Amino acid sequence: MKTKHLFLIILLLGVGKIVAQTYYYNTSQIFTENGYSYRCNTTIGGDVTLCNANNIYTDSLTFNYKDGTRVTNTNILWGYVPLTEKDNWTKQTCMSIVNNAFSATEKQRVLGEKFDINMTINSDNGHVIEVDFRFLKNSPFATIPISTYRTIEQNLKNQIWFTPTEVGSQLLVLVCGWMHKVE
Repeated sequence: MKTKHLFLIILLLGVGKIVAQTYYYNTSQIFTENGYSYRCNTTIGGDVTLCNANNIYTDSLTFNYKDGTRVTNTNILWGYVPLTEKDNWTKQTCMSIVNNAFSATEKQRVLGEKFDINMTINSDNGHVIEVDFRFLKNSPFATIPISTYRTIEQNLKNQIWFTPTEVGSQLLVLVCGWMHKVE
């Protein structure tokens, strides 16, 4: 009898520690909340691309000049030609924006993991015009709600800008991205 009671107590204590994770991005769909919509594209392999539903470059970006001709210069395509001027604040500010968007609980959930952040940049004025996020559908980033990604997108758009180089300003749009580990 004591064994059954002990087992029941252990079972009840253990159940209290189990936290179910909700994976939001298992299927391709549109999420709408608080007046904005986000598009989630999920591949059979489990790759997720999450972005504002109004993004036009995320899934169809080709490197073109402003006149519409395709960029064929491999030095540009492979990143050997700088498209933005170097500065001493943009990278740190981007990292800070992303890190500060996650709550303490969310930070614990994604601890040690990385996800991709990509920005499409206006080649005339250097402002961020689109942001997208990429991760696996079973990663901890798939448990983060749309509101967190929305905060990152809005803050990058409002606080980050680049200075296009002469070559960069000839392109239709510029792209900047990185793999981020939340701190």
